[in-house]
Amino acid sequence: MMKKNIAILGTGSDVGKSILAAALCRSLADRGVKVAPFKSQNMSNNSGITPEGLEMGRAQIVQAEAAKIAPHVNMNPILLKPTGEKQSQVILNGKVHGNHTAMDYHRNKGFYFKKSCQAFDRLEQIYERIILEGAGSCAEVNLMPNDIVNFAMAEYANADVILAADIHRGGVFAQIIGTLKCLPQKYRDMVKGFIINRFRGDIALFKDGVEWIEKQTNKKVLGVLPWYTHFKIDAEDSVEIEECTNFKDFNPDLPAIGIIRLPHIANFTDFHALSKIKGIQTIFIDRPHHLTKFNAVIIPGSKNTRADLEWLTKNFKDPLHEYYKLKGYIFGICGGYQMLGEFVDDPDGLEGTPGKTKALNLLPVQTILKAPKTTTLSDFQWEDAKGKGYEIHMGYTSLSEAGASLLKISSRNSIPCTNTDGCISEDGRVSGTYMHGFFDSSQILLKWLKAIGLDANYPCDDMLNLKERDYRLLKEHFEAHIDMSHIF
Repeated sequence: MMKKNIAILGTGSDVGKSILAAALCRSLADRGVKVAPFKSQNMSNNSGITPEGLEMGRAQIVQAEAAKIAPHVNMNPILLKPTGEKQSQVILNGKVHGNHTAMDYHRNKGFYFKKSCQAFDRLEQIYERIILEGAGSCAEVNLMPNDIVNFAMAEYANADVILAADIHRGGVFAQIIGTLKCLPQKYRDMVKGFIINRFRGDIALFKDGVEWIEKQTNKKVLGVLPWYTHFKIDAEDSVEIEECTNFKDFNPDLPAIGIIRLPHIANFTDFHALSKIKGIQTIFIDRPHHLTKFNAVIIPGSKNTRADLEWLTKNFKDPLHEYYKLKGYIFGICGGYQMLGEFVDDPDGLEGTPGKTKALNLLPVQTILKAPKTTTLSDFQWEDAKGKGYEIHMGYTSLSEAGASLLKISSRNSIPCTNTDGCISEDGRVSGTYMHGFFDSSQILLKWLKAIGLDANYPCDDMLNLKERDYRLLKEHFEAHIDMSHIF
């Protein structure tokens, strides 16, 4: 029987740790257990906002949703948001703590580990069980002495460790045996079993493989999870969009939305609601040659707006202007909204070298990057359509006299207000907003589809309903293939 807390650690990055932790959270919650997720340190530009208006990693927000509880920064006390090579913005307990190089952060690991342990202690006072998630490979021998996410945190939490491996990428036997070989004995003893993820084919044919792993390690394979396509859980990182399409599977008879894959793309989960609509293609692109194929082109958020704007100007400026002249529709979210304006000014060097960068000049707005960071959960309205979203950005964007706001904001962090957000061009074909989660409301999504000329009655549902369905399917999938008696 496992202990109170469980840590899902991995043989590498992107082996499915976040999803497995979410599955455990939902499985325990459905059993009436007060359960919460925890990851001491997250590195991702895919973040979200808590009900208190604080920022944390998206993965732990997803896991909290799976656990049927509100997200709290105690679940992810440290979030590293890369702004460029070797430097990240550090979010500590939901607020900006500063920008640090990798070396600076490394020197202060003791401080951050203490903060992580304090957050964990606060969480454990409230919940019966904690599901911890590790980061990357748990067996990086050069990093292990200063690691604050994997075994050190599992040891502090008195957690049993489940080691997750990904058979899809190959070498699963070497993944497991090699990981254990790299661990000191005390950490090796903490590993109570393995979950082999993303299996394709007939699991019965892998029976000999399971037996071999158990014989070699004297530890149990808790289950082999088949590949799934019938549900989708928000991913932590942008691994899923790193390979942009070559249009091999493009269907010219279906409407298509193009999303520009910025070098420092942030909050790419904004587009999951779009991707779930049957009959519409959503495609990430990194080259401008195919813009005329799309009913609309979206510029997403960015963690380094000026750097991405320079890349966008070099590669997409002229094609985007030509696309607009051909009656195309262009939409920007957060950093993408800023890029559609006249300029982005960073006088204090919040994202790098201080300076001002000319933008695409497709909207009559100007952006100045200034602290403090805006972090809000917001209720908004676009004419007769209502939605809920969140804002995460530095600085402010002002409209010229000719500019028209896109949205009305009725509340921020549960405080009523009468603010506005975004901008829409006079002809309605270029618009932008700071509102992440813009498409998550079916009312807003259908209105936007009509605004870009897609009048068909596409079946849409609110993301909240779709997420609940997917959490249920995830739990069913997990419990059907994992030996739960050895976990609970």
